Amino acid sequence: MAGRLDGKVAVITGAASGIGLGAVELFVAEGAMVVAADMQDEKGEMLQRRFPDAVRYVHCDVTQEADIAKAINTAKEAFGGLDILFNNAGHGGHPGNVSEITAEGWDHTFALLVRGPALGMKYALPPMQERGGGSIINTASIAGLQAGFGPLAYSTAKCAVIHMSRCAAAELSPLKIRVNAICPGLIATSIFGASMGLPREVADQMAARVAEIGGKVQPIPMAGLPDHIAKAALYLASDDSVFVTGTHLVVDGGITIGGRSAWDPNAASPFLEALGITPEQAGQMREAQIAAQKQAG
Repeated sequence: MAGRLDGKVAVITGAASGIGLGAVELFVAEGAMVVAADMQDEKGEMLQRRFPDAVRYVHCDVTQEADIAKAINTAKEAFGGLDILFNNAGHGGHPGNVSEITAEGWDHTFALLVRGPALGMKYALPPMQERGGGSIINTASIAGLQAGFGPLAYSTAKCAVIHMSRCAAAELSPLKIRVNAICPGLIATSIFGASMGLPREVADQMAARVAEIGGKVQPIPMAGLPDHIAKAALYLASDDSVFVTGTHLVVDGGITIGGRSAWDPNAASPFLEALGITPEQAGQMREAQIAAQKQAG
């Protein structure tokens, strides 16, 4: 049975763990050849050993332009071209609020989360044009859609990624290159621990904790996993999404639908709370209203 990415060549940044690792595994399973770009050399080299015919690992710090160019060039050198770029590398960025912003922290966050994907797109253009088009996927976040899901610098940068993807999609459409973004919600990866400055090993352990609590804070009662985002990336990378560009795909278990009272019948509305009305009293009021309507009808 043919895979959805048979004959395709992809570059995935942040490929050695979390969402990136899930994407590498899924893309290879669907027939792609992948350049796995990351800074975690031991994990990256292990990934290449797992898939010796389909994966090439490249050390890549996406804040360094030369590293980005090298990763893209490796796709052509190792596999003959480039069809898919998944700009996924990132972390929580500068943790400070408005009063704690530093120029250095802000600039590094944007270099990693915005400039890196922008340069990735730049270097992907020539090899994609040689193949007659391609698909670019940028990892954004629900933090770029609503306040309260991440630090100020991270949230602002992810908002920029969403709009950058839209603008790039418009510019590159004549070249048959599609550009889309994915906005993950609460996904069980090490990004939460890493953004708190925890060592990589401890941050990886925190991912398990996120998996435990994830299903309790969103309408879909299950943890968000890297595979959920990888499957969204597969859709955008494949010809199944040939008519999709310039949009952002929200994959968040419904957490951005609204406040808890919108989806949890046991949660009080903030307006009712402000009026001092309990969920039980609200239920009684609804029942009385329904009964009155029936009697009037």
